[in-house]
Amino acid sequence: MGKRDDKIAQYIENAKKLKLGLSEDLITKVTVGLGPSIYKKDSETVSCSQSSELETVKKNYLQKKLGLAADTKHDAAIKKVCEAMGSSNRNKYRALFYAMLCKEFGKESVYS
Repeated sequence: MGKRDDKIAQYIENAKKLKLGLSEDLITKVTVGLGPSIYKKDSETVSCSQSSELETVKKNYLQKKLGLAADTKHDAAIKKVCEAMGSSNRNKYRALFYAMLCKEFGKESVYS
């Protein structure tokens, strides 16, 4: 297995441990879509306590990637994902975070 396959396996295992209810297929597709960012410790995870990072998630992922119009529901969805991944969980992997947002907004078709 390659590095990417190892990361995907790690994310799938983490999603099962956290009981996130994500399909392995969606996790794989989101991970592939993130490209090389999954190999850098800082960009591999999302910090729910950093408002600038959450703004980036809104602009670059929800609006640009998923094609959602700016909406107040975005903040609530991000908060929901932060809570689902656990406040004590230091490794909120971006691939899982994005997969959960994708599922939350019913935009799985973006990865078809």
